[in-house]
Amino acid sequence: MVTFVTSGLVLATVCVPLIFGRIPPNGLYGFRVRKTMEHPEIWYPVNKYGGERLALASLLLVLAAFAYTYVPGISIDIYSYAVLVTWVVGFTIAMVSAFRYMKTLNVGENPPISNKYD
Repeated sequence: MVTFVTSGLVLATVCVPLIFGRIPPNGLYGFRVRKTMEHPEIWYPVNKYGGERLALASLLLVLAAFAYTYVPGISIDIYSYAVLVTWVVGFTIAMVSAFRYMKTLNVGENPPISNKYD
């Protein structure tokens, strides 16, 4: 459980600078695809949007790591797979929604205001 909780908290923490627009386009950190790398006006809103969702997925990982420990009779293997599946589903939803949001943005336009609960 400690590994899952620590991983989730570290990943959520890493998302914070993206959410607050502190990370410029770079080759190591952030939502790095051609459209975001070539256009800073796309980089910042997509990283904010994706960072928010990835932070939520990471906190879901932490919650799952705690919650599954209370399942009576759960084996360590099943516990690990359950936490992993929860993380993969949350991560996939976060990434798909970030890609979908990115596709709504056009170079040279002001991005639509993202709703935290889209």
